[in-house]
Amino acid sequence: MENHVLQTNMIEFSNVSKTYDKNNVDALSDVNLFIDKGEFVFLVGRSGAGKSTFIKLLQKELEPSAGSVKIRDYDLSKVSKKEVPYLRRKIGVVFQDFRLLENKTVYENVAYAMEIIGRPESKIRKKVPLALEMVGLSDKADRYPNELSGGEQQRVAIARAIINNPSILICDEPTGNLDPETSTEIMKLLEIINKHGTTVVVVTHDAGMVDRLQKRVIVLENGKLVSDSMGGKYKDVVS
Repeated sequence: MENHVLQTNMIEFSNVSKTYDKNNVDALSDVNLFIDKGEFVFLVGRSGAGKSTFIKLLQKELEPSAGSVKIRDYDLSKVSKKEVPYLRRKIGVVFQDFRLLENKTVYENVAYAMEIIGRPESKIRKKVPLALEMVGLSDKADRYPNELSGGEQQRVAIARAIINNPSILICDEPTGNLDPETSTEIMKLLEIINKHGTTVVVVTHDAGMVDRLQKRVIVLENGKLVSDSMGGKYKDVVS
């Protein structure tokens, strides 16, 4: 993909709009923003604000109706279908519902993310234990998902998401199914990952967590970017 490498290391939305033709609804409307390398950002807004569309554009699951999306060093409008899997290797994703493979152990779930992109077994054996140690699950490698708590399952999902050293980690409501104490532990883990240089974007409705962490808060409302503040509080930016 060298022919369209840009001199940036950030996420950039330039005048991005996305209209769903089926119902002519503007999911995003003229959004402009930068997220720098190594930032930790909360993306907030009510249901239907455009958060899911934002994530899908980043992963090139959707194309913008207008404007351009650039991620890491790539202008996504110039990335071919064949190149999309390679682009997505640079993006780790963590979901609210974990999405673990129930018939695989913790070790196998994390290893699978390396296997599907053809990493050699020797590298898998070296890296998976390190990832499990980082998320505090070294002693659960042989367990299956149904033997774990919700917080432990989310830690497995995080280990899987970071195992291939993505530049960006997108977390879609990562604490949505967790109790407050476990949610705090997961957010501390994301902060550690961020301190290692990974850009972290957290989509959330967790007002308490946003207020406590005092990170950058980007607010979408009816498809428009209505607020972008450092150290913002949820109640101050989402009415």
